[in-house]
Amino acid sequence: MMYSKCMLLSIDTCHGGYNRVDCGKYNSRGFALNTIYRRVSDWLDWMLPEAWNVEHNRLHHYHLGEPLDPDLVERNLEFLRKMEIPLIGKYIQVLAFMPVWKWFYYAPNTYKELQIAKLNSERKELPDGLKPEEAVTIRTLFNPKDKDELAMRELIDPTKFVAEILGPFLVSRFLLLPAPLLLIPNVGVTFFMHAITNLLLAEMLTNVHGFITIVTNHAGDDLYKFDDEVKPKSGSFYVRQIVSSANYATGSDLIDFSHGWLNYQIEHHTWPDLSMLQYQKAQPQLKAICEKYGVPYVQENVFERLRKTVDIMVGKTSMMNFPTHLEPEKDKALRGVTWKSTNGAIDDEE
Repeated sequence: MMYSKCMLLSIDTCHGGYNRVDCGKYNSRGFALNTIYRRVSDWLDWMLPEAWNVEHNRLHHYHLGEPLDPDLVERNLEFLRKMEIPLIGKYIQVLAFMPVWKWFYYAPNTYKELQIAKLNSERKELPDGLKPEEAVTIRTLFNPKDKDELAMRELIDPTKFVAEILGPFLVSRFLLLPAPLLLIPNVGVTFFMHAITNLLLAEMLTNVHGFITIVTNHAGDDLYKFDDEVKPKSGSFYVRQIVSSANYATGSDLIDFSHGWLNYQIEHHTWPDLSMLQYQKAQPQLKAICEKYGVPYVQENVFERLRKTVDIMVGKTSMMNFPTHLEPEKDKALRGVTWKSTNGAIDDEE
């Protein structure tokens, strides 16, 4: 049930997939936002929904594969790619990362983007020495090892982050949910501890499933990365969404449900505000258009995409560099302009 609520209802709602119809609270303008009550009742997960909206809906979707993409796997794992250790050691590190990635990496990194967006909107300077493109993790927050990581701590208070971002999910899921078991005479404590163990194992399994279906969407030696930016909703923009995304098997409710509808990643990046059913209808049409005009359309088994993603992470392979100099000049992003909203509105930077 929690899988369905997160992977299906919540993600599509935050993208505006149901804004055109009357679906009650399932509207991107307010869903899970602003109050702890809305977060708990609508979409309670490790990350803060407001932070996810900034990191994913705005930055990732409008800068896919570009220098400003916060989810560019190759860049975020550059430290691992450069490690001078046996390749098997790198694979082991990735394996250890899979069951914990949502709270270890995704929650703090989305929160970082929210904090930066707030400072930008207030026209305030970022902390001295901060590198906005660098990924932040629980380790870098609590055990910074260089001046760059120390600068990140000026942006994010680790104690506040744990209390306000991780805390609600941690306490409600792993303490309050099994707490009634303590009322059972004689065996209450035993049942309570077993419940926590089961919940932790389920959480790790959910993280692994999320890693396989989410992290693998835009990584592989058959996908492109870009060295500049283009205007959203331009011709070059739509081509970039396609050639830097990968689909999995598609076509039936059972297959799509098992993938959390993330198997339509190409269509999702082309039309991020469609509903799940519309992706099923649009996929064969978009694939046919790509075949007609010779645009690469990558679709493979999800486990093959997992292999290709891990190979990128450990440095065995690399993403392809797109020949951006061949794109129309009119599609290039304007200097001094940044795209900051999901509807494509632009704000001039001073």
